[in-house]
Amino acid sequence: MSENVFNVLFLCTGNSARSIFAEALINHWGQGRFQGYSAGSHPAGHVNPMALVLLNRLGFPVEHLRSKDWNEFAMPEAPPMDFVFTVCDNAAAEVCPVWPGQPATAHWGVADPAAVEGDEKQRMMAFRQAFSVLENRIRIFVSLPFDKLHGLKLQRRLDDIGRTLPEPE
Repeated sequence: MSENVFNVLFLCTGNSARSIFAEALINHWGQGRFQGYSAGSHPAGHVNPMALVLLNRLGFPVEHLRSKDWNEFAMPEAPPMDFVFTVCDNAAAEVCPVWPGQPATAHWGVADPAAVEGDEKQRMMAFRQAFSVLENRIRIFVSLPFDKLHGLKLQRRLDDIGRTLPEPE
């Protein structure tokens, strides 16, 4: 793994909400120790407008966020990843490209907020819930003692984080 900055890739099918949230969150909470990226197996080609609204409301920069194909990160010139996390069940079940650098991987499934039907308030609550789940997991992840975690011990911690739910508000 990288000594200074850990490269982290978050995967989803559409790369329009959950993986976008995770990219923004790791770049925020990682405080320069982590560089976040996101991609999709079948990218939507745009970031979900409700995801952008929520990120804007919470003060996250959105200018650089875009929906992109995961093959971008399997190319030889792509940055080598230290960690790759799937954040939706569909992407976890798909055959992923081979990632340069043999990153640690885990599944951190989160319900798709874009699939929620209802009025705007109900849909925004679903986006907020997905954001909260990811924020809680990422805050735990960035606080791990990486210098003391290796191999199976690290893998167990990564898998455990994927089962973590947000703190009650």
